[in-house]
This record gives sequence, C-alpha cells and structure tokens, in this order.
Amino acid sequence: MKRKSSIRINIKLIMLTVSFLFILIIIKMLYVALASDVDGINLTAFANNRYTEEKTLYASRGTIYDRKGEVLAINANSYTVIAYLSESRTKDADNPQHVVDKPGTAKALAPILGRSEEELLSLLNRENLYQIELRRGITEVEKNQILELDLPGIDFEAGYKRSYPLGDYASYIIGYARKDDSGEIKGEMGIENYFNDTLKGQNGWIEYQKDAYGYQLPNASTIGEEAKKGADIYLTLDQNIQLIVENAINTLETNYESGWATFSVMDAKTGAILGSASTPSFNLNTLDGLESYLNPLTSYVYEPGSVMKIFSFMDAIEEGIYDGKAKFWSGSIELKDGTKIKDFNNTGWGEIDYDTGFAYSSNVAATKLALQLGSEKLRSFYETLGFGKTTGIELPGELSGTIRFNYESELANASFGQGLTVTPIQMLQALTTVANNGVMLKPYIVDKIVDAEGNIIEQNKRTEIATIAKKETVDQIKDLMYKMVYGGFESSKLFAPDNITLIGKTGTAQIASGTGGYLKGEYDYIKSFAGLFPYEDPQYIVFFSVKQLIGGTNDIAKIVNNVVEEVAKTMNLSEAINDVDESKIIALSSYISNQINPTVEELKNKGLQPVVLGNGKYVVNQYPLKRANLLIGTKVFLLTNDTSLVMPNVLGWSTNDIVSFCNLIGLSYHLNGYGVVSGINLEVGKPIDLTQTLEITLTP
Repeated sequence: MKRKSSIRINIKLIMLTVSFLFILIIIKMLYVALASDVDGINLTAFANNRYTEEKTLYASRGTIYDRKGEVLAINANSYTVIAYLSESRTKDADNPQHVVDKPGTAKALAPILGRSEEELLSLLNRENLYQIELRRGITEVEKNQILELDLPGIDFEAGYKRSYPLGDYASYIIGYARKDDSGEIKGEMGIENYFNDTLKGQNGWIEYQKDAYGYQLPNASTIGEEAKKGADIYLTLDQNIQLIVENAINTLETNYESGWATFSVMDAKTGAILGSASTPSFNLNTLDGLESYLNPLTSYVYEPGSVMKIFSFMDAIEEGIYDGKAKFWSGSIELKDGTKIKDFNNTGWGEIDYDTGFAYSSNVAATKLALQLGSEKLRSFYETLGFGKTTGIELPGELSGTIRFNYESELANASFGQGLTVTPIQMLQALTTVANNGVMLKPYIVDKIVDAEGNIIEQNKRTEIATIAKKETVDQIKDLMYKMVYGGFESSKLFAPDNITLIGKTGTAQIASGTGGYLKGEYDYIKSFAGLFPYEDPQYIVFFSVKQLIGGTNDIAKIVNNVVEEVAKTMNLSEAINDVDESKIIALSSYISNQINPTVEELKNKGLQPVVLGNGKYVVNQYPLKRANLLIGTKVFLLTNDTSLVMPNVLGWSTNDIVSFCNLIGLSYHLNGYGVVSGINLEVGKPIDLTQTLEITLTP
C-alpha cells in the first residue's frame, strides 16, 4: 500500500510542476505581448523592421555643360532587366504578370541584351525564385526596344551612371566621377572633383512596407524625403575651339614621340579658358589611357625657357632702362663669379641691338638687362605677374611653382626662364597683360553655376587683378613679339599663319635632372610657344608646351599655325571669312539625335557637303559643331548610330578634314607630307578596322 501512495505523490508533484511551468510560459507570453522592450530588444521596432524597408534616394548629380550648353557630363539612365518567375504574381490569366513563354522570351531578348538564348533560358528556368536579374546597365534605347516587344513578366529597375558623351574630350578639365561602395557618385578628378559638393545635390530617403521576398507591397503607403538635384555647371570651353586643340594634340600624339604636351586657348579680354587639351589623354567613360591624375595645365611645373623674356624685357622697359636701338656684343657674357652665359648658338650674331636680341632670343641680351634691374626688382615683377603662387582657377591640384633667385648667375638664368618653375596657367595669366594694355586678368574655367530651380548662383566674368605695366610698355612688347615672328630667323617665320597676324615668343628650356644639373639627351628639352592674335588688338591667347619632342621648330610651328588659323576662321577673325559675301557664310545647327536623311537634305540645301559615316538612322555626333560659321561648300561630318563604317573617298581632302574624320570615328592616323590628301593605305568602300592606322599621304 505504501508503494501506491508513493506513486500518487509523484504524479501530483509532476502535475504541479507542469502546471507551474505552463503558468510561467503564459506570464512570459503576456509580458512579451505587452512589453515594448525585452532583454534590451525593442520588439515593436524589431517587428516593423522585418516588414519595412528604408532606402537612400540618391540625388541626381548636376550636369556639366560647355559655354553653349553642349553636354559634357551627365547622369545617364541605366536599367536592370528583371524577369518575374513566380506564377503567384498573375491574378488574371488574360493579363499575365510573370514569364509565360520562357523560350520565346529568351529568343526575343538575346540580341538586345547581348546574351545567348541558352544563357537566358537557363536563368528563366531557375526554380523556386520569385524573380531574377537578366542584365544590368542597359540604356534607355535598349529599354525602349524591350518595351516594344511587350513581353509578360519583364520589368526594369531604374538606376543611373555618370556618362561622358564625348569620351576623352577635355578629360583633364572635366575629370570623372564614379559610384563608391555606398552607391553614391563622387568626383575624383577635374571639375567633377573640385565642385563635387555643388554637383552632388542632397540625398533623400523613403520607407515602405515590404513582402516576404523583400519587395515593396503594392498600394502600401510610404514616407520619406525627396532628393534634391545638384547644381549644373557651365564651363567656359567653346566646343569648336576645344575640338581644334584636341585635333592638334591628337596630331602631335599620332605623328610624334614626346613625353607630354598641353595646348590652351584663352579669351584675351576676359581670362576665360576656351580650350585646353593635353597628352596623354584618357577616355572618361572607361578611364583607358589614364596615366596621371595631374592636369598639365595647372599641376605640371617646369622651367619655361625663353618665353620668360617677354616679361624680363617688359620689366626693363617699364623701369626705363631699355633702349631697343642700343648695341651689345652677342655670343656670351662672363659674370663676376666666373659663370659664362651663352646664346643658344654659342657664338651669337656679332654686335646687334636689343630689339634684334629679342627677335633672336639672345640670352646675353636678357642677362644684360637683368643685371641692370637687379634680383629684387625682377623677382618682384615676376611675383606681381603671379609667378610663384597659384592663380586660383577652379581646378584641383594647382601648383605654385618657384621663383627663388638671388645670386648673379641665378638672376641671369631667371631672365631667360631657367632656374625657376611655372605652370601653363600662370603663363596664360601673365600674357593677359599684353592683350589688355598692362592689366592682368584672372583666368577662369567656370562660366556659371545654375541650381535645380534654374537660378544662377554664381556667374564669373572678367576680373582685373592688377595693372602691371603702362600701355606704352605693352605696345613696345607687342612690337618685339611681332618682330620675333615676322622679322626673326627663318624658323621663327614659320609661326606666321596665313589668315591672321600672330605675335609670339618661342621658348626652349633644359629639363632638370633628379640628381642635379640638367638632362643631356638630344631631345631633353621642354619647348614652348606663347602667342596672341590679332596683333593690333589681341582677342585670343595661345600657349603650347611639349616635353622631349622628337621633332624641330617647324613641327611645332605647323601645330600652332593650324590651331591659330582654325580658331581665326571659327571666330570670324580671318580674312578667309571676312573678305567674302556674308550670304555665303552658314551658321551651323546641331543635328545630333536627328534622323540622317532629312539632315543630309537640309545641309545640301544650305550649300554644305554632308559626309555620312555609317548606315545608321540617327546622327550621334557631328563636326563641326553647332554655331560654327562655315563657307558654302564646307564638309560637315555626320556620324550615325551604326558601328560598321566603310572608308570614304578622301582624295583631295584638306589636312583638317582628314584629321577631323579620323578623330570623330576614333581611327589612328599618320600624316606623311603636307597639303591635301593624295593617297591612303586603306581601300575605299571597304569596312574600317579601327585597330589599324590610316597612313595618309599629303601633297601641296
């Protein structure tokens, strides 16, 4: 009997224990249901987070334009193609919302997405998936092509990327921007970097309810804040002038060996940079060719050579110690410390006057004048011109250079541009004094900044920094620069263009060695040319410099002349334009995105010669660009949306025409001779292989 009593007690104990535990569970459940925090976890927030999603709405980055409103950098729409596979999306069989015909869908999408039918069908046949990505990064055009197919179950997720429509155009000026790990686009070079905060705008956010798959529930309410678009930036670049200097740099890169080169054109009356190109350049979309993050215009410092004689002679004139007709013995001069300064030919030209000394680029003449000025006066004059400090142009990484010199030998070297360092933008700034009767202007690259509402929040214009010299001084310098081009050596006269009067000064400087002294190779020089035109009242300033060019003065002169002549034509300064009937001058329109056939008819009706490149339906690029003033009979190149190009008959084309053609389609070329095209190595009418080089024979 005791055994049965013991069993009853154990059963009662077990039942009491189970009941107690059950009561504890009920209490815990009530606590969890009623409490907002359990073990440090906010249960309400935890539950909401499981069924809500918050996303950053990235602001649309501002667009970069040239001065005439041509797009240089823009946020381009980009889409991810989505295929819905779950039949649960379809509520009405007559209106399917998932992929029904998988083989047919794969076949239709394959040519647009650039993937094989088998590859797409394999993705569409994946099991137990609500949806799947078929391809990322398609364009607006490709999206529209897919929409026209009206395929059930195919959708798009919108995105964007930074796009540069003109590829390597003004690459170091524009710079580039890329998405970082968070998905935000950030500028990494050039204007994109310098004005990143202005361009990027203000991000927003959105919060919405999501389903078990993580997708937004239809008709669910959302909360958030809209993103605010970034401001647009208009550069001072003139697209026609920019293309002219790009062509010049491309010609140099294609036909010569050199370390680097940079060519810029400035509005002499405002300080605006109208064109600036450098080599090596790079493609802004792919970064192909990117070798350095330094912009040669602002971040390359080097000894300028004899172009500095413009300013050492200007100081001597301003100080009243210059007598252009006074005579001196050229060849060499020995300083007090035993240093011997020689003219570039070592022997000189006997007894000549100082005006001739400038035209002949005599180092002895510059040294004699500098010794009369003294280190303090010349250094102070250089500093007033802005050498030794940054100009403040709106580009990142600008360097200041150095103008430290004290001793007699240092003073002598500084008078002809050795022993000190400058940047091309400093040279351009200093040259504005020659164009403005002694007044120096601040250079700038941004014309205006416009916010998302269309309000101009910054407008740049001519800014006078200081009066450097009297008008009489500048007039005398202009005369000396005229004599250098038209009364100097035969090699100097090569710089005289056919359609405008150019004044200028050449420069050849040794390259400093990293171990002290200078490099001794045959081509270890930096050669420069500083010029202004027209002579009577300069409207434009050009500055060209190239390192270690395997070529001579005549090669540099051809490059400079082509730019000056083309700019003069484009800006209606040349006699070729001014001396003809105005009725024969055509102001070109933009035909980009237009259909090709009506465009060709319109150009023919205007008396121009359209050259169609490709068999596409639409114009994707043209040269010259809009607002260019052309004479009747001028060629207008129209590049279509067709990647298969054939070689046109180019016999008789001008050098500029053939170079423009090659640059427009991305074809490498090599020029042999001078004049018009008389022969090429590619067969007319045959497909163009862009990996080949077009060998061009030119004859006068």
